[in-house]
Amino acid sequence: MVGRKFDEPTASSSQKALVRLASIDPIELCNEAKVERCRATRDLRSCGRCVQRVLISCGHAALCEECSQRCDSCPICRIALPKGANELPLRLYYECIEAGLISKRCDDRLQDKEDAQNQLVADVQRLYSLFDVALENNLVSLICHCMSNVLEVLESSFRGSTSAMLVDLNHLQERIVKTKQHLDIMMWCIRHQFLEKVRSRYSDFALWRSSVRERKSAAIKRAWPDPVSRILESSEQSVSSLFIEDALSNLDTEQEYAEKDEGELSIASLLTGGGDLFFRSKLHGMAGCYPFENLRAAVDLLFLRGNSDLIVAKQAISQFLYFLFDRHWTMPDESWRWIVDDFAVTFSITRHSLLESFVFYLLDDHTDEAVKVDYYLLEASRLLPEIAGPNIHPKVAQALLERQNPDAALMALRWSGRDGGATLVSLGEAVTAVRVRVESGLLTEAFMYQRTICSKVKDKKLNDAYDEIKEQRCNWTLWLEVLVTEICFLCIRRNLVDRMIELPWNSDEEKHLHKCLFDFATEDPSSTVGSLLVVFYLQRYRYVEAYQVDSKLQTLEEDFISKNRNDEIAYKMRSMSHWKRD
Repeated sequence: MVGRKFDEPTASSSQKALVRLASIDPIELCNEAKVERCRATRDLRSCGRCVQRVLISCGHAALCEECSQRCDSCPICRIALPKGANELPLRLYYECIEAGLISKRCDDRLQDKEDAQNQLVADVQRLYSLFDVALENNLVSLICHCMSNVLEVLESSFRGSTSAMLVDLNHLQERIVKTKQHLDIMMWCIRHQFLEKVRSRYSDFALWRSSVRERKSAAIKRAWPDPVSRILESSEQSVSSLFIEDALSNLDTEQEYAEKDEGELSIASLLTGGGDLFFRSKLHGMAGCYPFENLRAAVDLLFLRGNSDLIVAKQAISQFLYFLFDRHWTMPDESWRWIVDDFAVTFSITRHSLLESFVFYLLDDHTDEAVKVDYYLLEASRLLPEIAGPNIHPKVAQALLERQNPDAALMALRWSGRDGGATLVSLGEAVTAVRVRVESGLLTEAFMYQRTICSKVKDKKLNDAYDEIKEQRCNWTLWLEVLVTEICFLCIRRNLVDRMIELPWNSDEEKHLHKCLFDFATEDPSSTVGSLLVVFYLQRYRYVEAYQVDSKLQTLEEDFISKNRNDEIAYKMRSMSHWKRD
């Protein structure tokens, strides 16, 4: 067998050099590329030869091979050098040369120190050589880190300017950081073989998709009506969304760059399944892509879409955790919990974020088992107190209310610190706060809440406002009408109208109270709501208005009796009419 030539690099040496190059920090890479000269003293002057190796004791590149044999300590840190040590390790640049990754023509070992007058140029050239090795061998992580650092320096030079080049730099840096995030997640997936050996609780993708559809259908059925559509007499039906749908929709809103050309198409080429998955997300939105067909699809869509902002990255991680919980929940803990724990440790995810994603999944789940978990975990204060706080998702209280658990919803509002009316940021949240209080039997508190929040909106003193609230600030009357009408409907539903009319309504509020009660009495003259509206005016000694309302109601009742063939209802209404006249 013909032997290998002595100077021919081995595959193992190349692999070793590439592993070292891939794992090095960009700052350390610059140090490795720097030309170092021997600092030992020889004949009353510095040796000055190129340093190829580092000292074992301290890691400094301070001595050439010959001087390292005769010197007793490192000339930089003065740490003693071991005698009779093994061969010193090569510096990365020279290791790449030995492995055949960099041409020997770039080898400057035999250069004299007089040849290194332009040392800075030589340093840059060596750094370029190492970077070329990274490009040729697809060391994406190192490339992204180096380019990101270079772009940060370039960006700092444009600080304070409005150059078009600065916009291009920002876009390029955005895509590089996004690629780094995607790469980190992909490395974790590769390490766990894309969960191919961790069984999913769904036998196939069709079953998973069907489960999500049932989940969505259940959410729509238990959703409360939209009060704004009711006020505006809109034909739109009440809609409800899952936590995962809202989260994915937020990623859609972040995907808004000035240009939408080759940048998006290049992302599409990276997605598993090619452009089909990308264009499906563009057509139906990110929410329409859940459940993800597999782990790779989840990683691609969550970490290649959106931007690289830290908050958005955390949202993507939260949605990935949701995906993991959905894929394995109800399976024995020992078969999958270690996956979630390892993901949390790898990416420094806090217990709060883990529990938050888990609670979001539980509140979306429509099965009986999820209801039990809601009761025993959330109601027993095992999970809810840990995720409650100023940053708790505002939809948690809404979801608990829809699951007929107003007490837990009230706890979520209390612990969030947003139940006083000073920090609510949208009309929808204000409506939820009113509903939770009335359903919890706190009618007076609901009344005071709507009074406080409407006053703050009117005076434009509402803090922490989103764009939605900015658009509605000038229309505080809409807030007033929606919240007062909501209280009225809730009291009618729970037979609390007699208590409601005793509250100290002002003139702006009672206008909407009158309309709501009178409209309901018009639709159902057999109810007592109309009579209680009359009592409302009598309690305030406003007899003329009470008489006017009563006259209109009598006309409605007579017309209803003449058209209704139910003798029992007609008899009841006639008896009540005679009683009111007497």
